[in-house]
Amino acid sequence: MGTEQKRNGLNNTTRILLAGIILIGAAIAIVAVVAMPTTAGQTSTDGTRIITDMAGNTVTIPANISRIAITCCGGATHEVMVLGGSGMIVAQPAKCVMPQLRVMQPRFGNVTDAGSFDEVNVEEILTLRPDLVIASVTSEKGNAKIRESGIPVVTVMTGRGNMSLMKREFAMIGEVLGKKSDADALLAYWDEKLSLVQQRVSQIPPNEKKRVYYMLGKTTHTNGGAWWGQEYITAAGGINVAEDLGTNRDTSLEQVVKWDPEVIIISSNEGTFIPVGDVRNNAQLGSIAAVKNHQIYPCPIGSFWWDRPSPEAPLGILWLAKTLYPEQFSDINLRAETQEFYQTFYHYALTDTEYEAFLNTTSHG
Repeated sequence: MGTEQKRNGLNNTTRILLAGIILIGAAIAIVAVVAMPTTAGQTSTDGTRIITDMAGNTVTIPANISRIAITCCGGATHEVMVLGGSGMIVAQPAKCVMPQLRVMQPRFGNVTDAGSFDEVNVEEILTLRPDLVIASVTSEKGNAKIRESGIPVVTVMTGRGNMSLMKREFAMIGEVLGKKSDADALLAYWDEKLSLVQQRVSQIPPNEKKRVYYMLGKTTHTNGGAWWGQEYITAAGGINVAEDLGTNRDTSLEQVVKWDPEVIIISSNEGTFIPVGDVRNNAQLGSIAAVKNHQIYPCPIGSFWWDRPSPEAPLGILWLAKTLYPEQFSDINLRAETQEFYQTFYHYALTDTEYEAFLNTTSHG
């Protein structure tokens, strides 16, 4: 065989080997793609999706969601609503529907109440044919009953989260509803408003930051550092005097006096409300700076409590920052901020009278 023939033979052999390698590689790539597991938010061939809820559960849900049952409070209804899913809600606990929410969505007054948390009526839920149930991470017994019936359960934090967990929850609910752009808009709003407050309060010297006592339902009930009240107060530039309580939420009158808070904020989010006058006239609290200087304020209530985690929580943080540091936030028109939020996210034109009612919370408790 001549030199030229050898060269041609080698070239032909090389071409055949290369072609074989390419074909094998392509086949492996195709098999790998086919074998890939369905990831969160990815639609599988059977018309379902897999998402990860706030308890870390991987949940298989329908690709398209049109009917949702809610069995918890904690702002879950508000999350679905601001992300464009209010028309999907077929059940929710009546006790979780705040007055303003009922004004904005009158149909919520007629939506089925199939129970809440661990006290759920699974038979009632089944008759509603929901695509999934949104439930609390805390209601393990109730959630297990629903899962046993074959309905997917997606859990949310219901007040147990911090800022980062809440933002993750908004993104997750947006994914569930197929409303990613709405969730992105809400997250951008949170980042914008929280950054605005942070930039301003970061300029306040530590020794000039206000010491705040968060009063919940009774004089000695509060939030230690492990609870949302800590997030709420510190985001607004305050110091939570009860931080060292950690996961505890109860203290004593003697300890409150010892803390000597400069500001007291009163919330009704646990079902009862202490009038400002009762705190001011409590002789045992008379020596406290907040009482002596009339720095006692009820927390506003919008379509949800502003001192609790929900889509409109940044409005509560703006209110508290403006209350603690009026000079630093004198340019913030809270009425305009609130009306803009309601128009943008609830698609509702909030009136001046409705806004004023948010601040006059004695009527709520």
